[in-house]
Amino acid sequence: MNDTWGLLHSGYHEAAINMALDEALLNWHSEGKIPPVLRFYGWTKPTLSVGRFQKVEKTIDFSAVERYECMFVRRLTGGSAVLHDDELTYSIAVSEEKSYISDSIRAAYYTLSKGIMAGFKELGINADYSMPKEHFERNSTAVCFERPSDYEMLVNGKKISGHAQTRQKGVLLQHGSLPFSIDKQMLFDLFNFSSDKMRERQRTAFSDKAITMNEAAKDKITYEVAAKAFQYGFEKELNLEFLPLELTNAQWNEVYDLAESKYKSDEWNFKKRKQVLK
Repeated sequence: MNDTWGLLHSGYHEAAINMALDEALLNWHSEGKIPPVLRFYGWTKPTLSVGRFQKVEKTIDFSAVERYECMFVRRLTGGSAVLHDDELTYSIAVSEEKSYISDSIRAAYYTLSKGIMAGFKELGINADYSMPKEHFERNSTAVCFERPSDYEMLVNGKKISGHAQTRQKGVLLQHGSLPFSIDKQMLFDLFNFSSDKMRERQRTAFSDKAITMNEAAKDKITYEVAAKAFQYGFEKELNLEFLPLELTNAQWNEVYDLAESKYKSDEWNFKKRKQVLK
């Protein structure tokens, strides 16, 4: 592909601001106010984000969320719960009308993931897909409940990143978590288990299932170095040119308003629990 996108380095923000900005980018791109955009960002506090349709009442220990002073937010995208802490997070907003954006979820995910894969390589990390290349390139339409997170990126058989996608208003929004490190103590304390023994068993097994960028690279990677590597990955593999995108004061105010009215509200974050909260 040959295209020009906006590049937004929005820095570190709290959970509601981060999610509101992703939705605002989707809206603005749909309205033709901004070009396709790649955004890099971080989190001011540890945050547990859950998928748009995920049920949380029985699975998440909200007393532990409070104990760890962890923020909680529901994403616009699907998928399961993710602990955002020491990581680089990215989001992409791009029109479905672009010739390189397939109707197939798996094919579109594969196209965009090439930039992430090239970024890992730039960092000295040899990642691969959990499924053969042909799986992503298969010509099929998007299937309900099919999620990009079903197709993992692995290093030595261990998951290294998480990604989720939604399509609204003619725009594909994809965002992903690229962790430098993971606090396994906090992560597993945030969920309910049938027993403490089961919790510890799952916590111990986690190291055999997941790996961080610092572990994979056997070095400490900074936020700035990672953002530069993944930008290069998208430039190289997707043949993109990036132009800096800066938000106006009016746009930031729109983001703040959306954060307050939606992403800080119980109606959105706990919509499966509305009857409980009344």
